[in-house]
Amino acid sequence: MIFFDLLGNEHFLFALVEESMMKDREDNNAQAGERLPDFPSSARPELSSPGFVHRFANVDGVRLHYVRGGRPGGDTIVLLAGFPQSWYAWRQVMPCLASTHDVIAIDLPGQGDSDRPDGGYDTGALAAKVHALLQQLGVNRYGLAAHDVGAWVAYPLAARYGSEVRALALLDAGIPGVTLPDRLPVAPEQAWRTWHFAFHVIPDLPEMLIAGHEREYLAWFLRRKAADPSVFSEQDLDEYLRVFTLPGGLRSGLAYYRATPESARQNRAFAATGKLAMPVLALSADQGSIPDMAAPLRAFAEDVRGGRIANCGHFMPEEQPAAVASELAAFFQTSDEAAG
Repeated sequence: MIFFDLLGNEHFLFALVEESMMKDREDNNAQAGERLPDFPSSARPELSSPGFVHRFANVDGVRLHYVRGGRPGGDTIVLLAGFPQSWYAWRQVMPCLASTHDVIAIDLPGQGDSDRPDGGYDTGALAAKVHALLQQLGVNRYGLAAHDVGAWVAYPLAARYGSEVRALALLDAGIPGVTLPDRLPVAPEQAWRTWHFAFHVIPDLPEMLIAGHEREYLAWFLRRKAADPSVFSEQDLDEYLRVFTLPGGLRSGLAYYRATPESARQNRAFAATGKLAMPVLALSADQGSIPDMAAPLRAFAEDVRGGRIANCGHFMPEEQPAAVASELAAFFQTSDEAAG
């Protein structure tokens, strides 16, 4: 009865929507090209593994954050995370690779402690930023491991800069224009995994509904898609909330999805030029979003090797870090040996 009364009160509804939209604009719509303020280092989570450090680099006017450590002079492994995460998603995998590799976990533009520019969220533009950062760091040859939206970026990075990527690992991701279906399932047993693709591209509505409820949104998103929801502690939620609520955080998180038509167009053009030549590890999870990562990727890469992580949902690097690290270490070692 209250619901219908509210519907009849146009002034109340107008005020409610206007207030919500004003709050969203204030909290999440940063000015064009806005750069993050300088946050004290204590605002970021401490690095539990010795030898890893937080670093920033300016790439074409965009400040990018990354965490680097491991074996000096070792072969480099670059790690890219997905939505709604950051480099922090790889924090338990990185120490497992550090004894043998130089490890770099990058916050994409719009992610973690990197800047949230006004545009440039199509995966071709994001891949170009990662490439430019690595060139700036003097990294010209590397293994690349990427999850979720990070995998969206990894495909054009490997397609465009194939001579640099010695091996590519893709974790539980449908890639726009490549393996992501044009039509996503609506059956209840599947829709809960993919509903956000459509939701995130709708103008204004996600901002209106998420603003002020960011923690609840993140908690549902992370814990519902995990095989064991307890894998995400309150401290983990604190960190993801911290970066999600930085100026422009919600806007930039949604921007990856809103750029998918352009990303798909770019990727179809890359695919038309031929298959990826480097070895590809397609890593699935038994309770993840993509039951078989390897099969659809064989149409886009010459050498695809499948793998499957048990007792694991979508957020593989955080749910089963030891198993993921073991798969990555074995794959990159084998690829390096094959390359001679």
